[in-house]
Amino acid sequence: MYVSHLQLADFRSYESALLELEPGVSTFVGPNGQGKTNLVEAIGYVATLGSHRVSTDAPLVRRGAERAVVRCAVVSGERRSVVELEINPGKANRARLNRSPATRPREVLGVLRTVLFAPEDLALVKGDPGDRRRFLDELLVARAPRLAAVRSDYERVLKQRNALLKSASARYLKRQEVDLSTLDVWDGHLVAAGAELLAARLALTAELQPLTAKAYAELAGADGAPVLRYRSSADPDAADLPADRERLAEVLRAALAEARHQELQRGVSLVGPHRDDLVLALDDLPAKGYASQGESWSYALALRLSAYELLRADGDDPVLILDDVFSELDAARRRRLAEHVAQCEQVLVSAAVPEDIPEELRGARFRVREGGVERD
Repeated sequence: MYVSHLQLADFRSYESALLELEPGVSTFVGPNGQGKTNLVEAIGYVATLGSHRVSTDAPLVRRGAERAVVRCAVVSGERRSVVELEINPGKANRARLNRSPATRPREVLGVLRTVLFAPEDLALVKGDPGDRRRFLDELLVARAPRLAAVRSDYERVLKQRNALLKSASARYLKRQEVDLSTLDVWDGHLVAAGAELLAARLALTAELQPLTAKAYAELAGADGAPVLRYRSSADPDAADLPADRERLAEVLRAALAEARHQELQRGVSLVGPHRDDLVLALDDLPAKGYASQGESWSYALALRLSAYELLRADGDDPVLILDDVFSELDAARRRRLAEHVAQCEQVLVSAAVPEDIPEELRGARFRVREGGVERD
């Protein structure tokens, strides 16, 4: 799989841009603040319908414009597909696939699959649980796009349930009568969607474990012992959770019943996948707080490489994006990472200066300057 064309209109700093790309390595080189990351961000957006830099769409639209358009041609085997996304902050985004309108933007998920390395990846190790939940969920959707609907359903149910808890909390704290029948209904919806999402995350964690350990050892140049453990808010101390959805639904249902008093007091949902974490350990110690900067980078990169291997095993090679990561790595890790990814079908690299790019990744070069892109 590779991106053959990228066209932008009013996306970030680009009033317009058109790039022709090929399999192999392509590098985007230019001073910071000139728009290198904007290019790879646009490609990542086509794959995930989200940005790795911001949580909302508004910053993606060029100042003074009402909307942004990203058009991307993707080649997979003998098939060529064109995805067009219209980004409308404050309104519904629109999508087209091969010129035909999609009912929902998420219908284009799976046409392009990417794995993106960026300086923000350090948050996978040092950041909040939300960063790790997002990593798991985006990988789940990349492998099985139908899970985007499950994730959306869960978020919708959670929002409704939180609104109900917030309104009921005031009466509950005043010891006034509270009708809990509606809450029981939303509990059932939360359990149904939550159990499916939880089962998928648990299975994914088990698949990532050996791949992450292998990649970490290769990147760090030493025997490490990364351990991934999924910690569920339904049973935080459980060493192992049941794998099937029915039994997980029972665990969630029991945990909700036990937490109801606290939830009514606080007016918020305290149990469910939105409160879970992927716990990362290194040599029996929590990576967060104990791993050095180099170890943390190796761990974060190992997680991304594991994601790449899982997607590759499912079919086509995903597009690999390395967004200004080499400047963050020492010489040994640069070399090991470059050797690891040099044979991928398509690698897109951004860097401030050519010297940051290892020799193994010297391919087609584009110069980015003042909102323009030119091929050398």
